[in-house]
Amino acid sequence: MTEAPLRVVITGASSGIGAATAIAFAAQGARLMLGARGEAGLADIANRCRDAGGQAQLRTVDVTDAGAVREFAAEASQWLGGIDLWFSCVGVGVLGRYEDVPMADHARVIEANLVGHMNDAHAVLPIFLRQDHGIWVNMISVGGFVATPYAAAYAASKFGLRGFSQALRGELSKRPHIHVCDVYPTFVDTPGVDHAGNYTGARLSLPPGALAPESVARAVVRLARHPRNTSVVGAPAIALKLGQFATPNLGAAVMSGFLDIWSKRAAAGDDTSGALYDPPMAPSGPDGGRRRPDQRRHVAMAAGATGTVAIAGIAAWLLRRKA
Repeated sequence: MTEAPLRVVITGASSGIGAATAIAFAAQGARLMLGARGEAGLADIANRCRDAGGQAQLRTVDVTDAGAVREFAAEASQWLGGIDLWFSCVGVGVLGRYEDVPMADHARVIEANLVGHMNDAHAVLPIFLRQDHGIWVNMISVGGFVATPYAAAYAASKFGLRGFSQALRGELSKRPHIHVCDVYPTFVDTPGVDHAGNYTGARLSLPPGALAPESVARAVVRLARHPRNTSVVGAPAIALKLGQFATPNLGAAVMSGFLDIWSKRAAAGDDTSGALYDPPMAPSGPDGGRRRPDQRRHVAMAAGATGTVAIAGIAAWLLRRKA
């Protein structure tokens, strides 16, 4: 018997991991409702989904607007005839020492990354409860385990998302067909680097070994058939958890010291709020295009039991590269 097409909703679908995941689901014949702030990016990804064999509708939505997200969820449920999986993939960032970044930019990161995902969950959970099934996929990042100096608001949002998911799983523990699935990728080569706010005084780059967004997309697609609480992409989950328990401050202190030096030696960059407040005007697609062929492999974020060695190694690479 042929299975019915999956009914999938993705917010943050206009670029990066969300876009790659939309295309991956479309290749399996899924029906998709895609949401993001930027219409040009959404239209591009919706067309790619249709070319891949799926059905896709798009709606512009800002996840920081709870009312707009509720309307988006209702429209998605009506068009799809229900929702099997909702992927909350909106993510923004701003880089710089905490005191150098405008407080409004910090607040915007929290609104998008944390409150936006909470708005998504608040809109879709009633639908799941009526159906008595559904999968909510919460895109977090290893930043939910390992603090990120020069990105304090980002760290706050990601640590907050991890706690939020745990709380929801507790509330839903008697509903075995409703799942809350967290995804924790390491560094991913997406256009997010270009979209980020930047107050470091330096031009941003990625460390070697950054993942392709398609690697994360495959992990999300697997959750539709085999949901699990925690999926770490690019690093052993146990190493991240042990590191957070054993040495919660050491890695952050080491990384902060290296970044202090890196920001002074790197190629100069202008201060910018990036795409925090307005979406890019043109499509940017899934891939950031920064990986060299010899770097298209997984990041080894856990060289030691705590992952501290690798954090220091990545920071040292940044320093050497810009020295």
